[in-house]
Amino acid sequence: MIYRQTAPFPADFLWGASTSAYQVEGAWNEDGKSPSVIDMCQHAAETADFTVASDHYHRVMEDVALFAELGLKAYRFSIAWTRILPGGVGEVNPAGLAFYERLIDELNRHCIEPIVTLYHFDLPWCLEQQGGWNNRATIDAFVEYASTLFTHFGEKVRYWLTINEQNTMILHPGAIGLPEGGVMPTAKSLWQQNHHMMLAQARVMALCHRLLPAAKIGPAINTTSMYAETCKPEDAIAAHNWETLRGWNFLDVAVHGRYNSLAWRYLLDRDIAPDVAEGDAAILLQGRPDYVAINYYSTATIAASRGDASDISARAGDQQIMLGEPGVYRAAENPFVGKTQYGWVVDPVGLRLTLRKTWERYNLPILITENGIGAPDELEAGEVINDDYRIDFLRQHIAQLQLALADGVEVIGYCPWSAIDVVSTHQGYGKRYGFIYVNRGEHDLKDLKRIRKQSFGWYQQVIASNGQSL
Repeated sequence: MIYRQTAPFPADFLWGASTSAYQVEGAWNEDGKSPSVIDMCQHAAETADFTVASDHYHRVMEDVALFAELGLKAYRFSIAWTRILPGGVGEVNPAGLAFYERLIDELNRHCIEPIVTLYHFDLPWCLEQQGGWNNRATIDAFVEYASTLFTHFGEKVRYWLTINEQNTMILHPGAIGLPEGGVMPTAKSLWQQNHHMMLAQARVMALCHRLLPAAKIGPAINTTSMYAETCKPEDAIAAHNWETLRGWNFLDVAVHGRYNSLAWRYLLDRDIAPDVAEGDAAILLQGRPDYVAINYYSTATIAASRGDASDISARAGDQQIMLGEPGVYRAAENPFVGKTQYGWVVDPVGLRLTLRKTWERYNLPILITENGIGAPDELEAGEVINDDYRIDFLRQHIAQLQLALADGVEVIGYCPWSAIDVVSTHQGYGKRYGFIYVNRGEHDLKDLKRIRKQSFGWYQQVIASNGQSL
């Protein structure tokens, strides 16, 4: 639909940016922090690990000052469970609380809205050794952890996110990292983990509403629309299959408190449905999120399954994601979209479509918590980083976001990935996303100096004009 007039961004629109604890903080074993599953994953020797990352833990005041200069209205970050409860449960670590207290206070002092993610892939290793999310006791541990954060920071934080990209953890666990021994969990095990995460999420959302009635809380899912390769009916069915299994399946449980019927039939048919205990259905209904957060990077194009191993293909790039499943869908190419050098589809219009579908399905406000392009940004003479490709990418996506507002979608904020350069899970510092450059190599830490990229000044103007100047 082409409109005669564009829709303005709301006056209170949350222009922000995002990071995650394990990718930005460093100080992986300092001040009482215990290891997480991320710390124990196998890492490629040629890329940076997460021990120092961008050293945000030691440079938090400097970084927040830069965020304020950028003009951010919001900063979406995660809290490391292992800093707060090094044992997963039990004794609280005062140093961990103090770090996040300092961060949150400084954000509030600069009128930057803290948006806190409770869990961004980094389960305490001690809990993993006890079964991790396969163990129902981890549900209680997550609730205890969330309760600690609500109690200590509830008066200072209005926006909470439960679990980041649960669908990535279940569908593509190799994208996060390889566990010790390099053996991935079975599909049956992963869907059992998913069920326990859903229960934990519902209980935490209900707890937030009881303890912090003025706060808002919701899930953060990697969400995207699927295109059928052709107008062949079987391609349309396959696209619907994967869009449902990859996205709506996870959000339906979070929002409606019940499993998607198509997804549940799939789990039963494959004999990978989770064991559901008495009372679980009632727990899932307790959730009731206040908003939905989506991480959007690209769309996918889908063709009908051939029913054999030829359906499966590896996606080019860094995420170690296998696409396709016999009897479900087959990945296809889309000649109408671009790609990054890492093989990720670039589809700004797909953001508008995904926002429309999410709004139509759930009728809840939407916060975009990730959107961005990774590239090997080059530091040039005079401390210049020309990242025009990032500006073009974000400009096109923000323009489509504004069209989604015209469509009637309630979008409350935009927090691209990432505020500052972070460690890419597989490319280290060879693939950067931030508005702020961190001067370090894969293993040479150099001086870790913060340097504003060209995109910094551009986004500064976007925020100052409330989206009028793109």
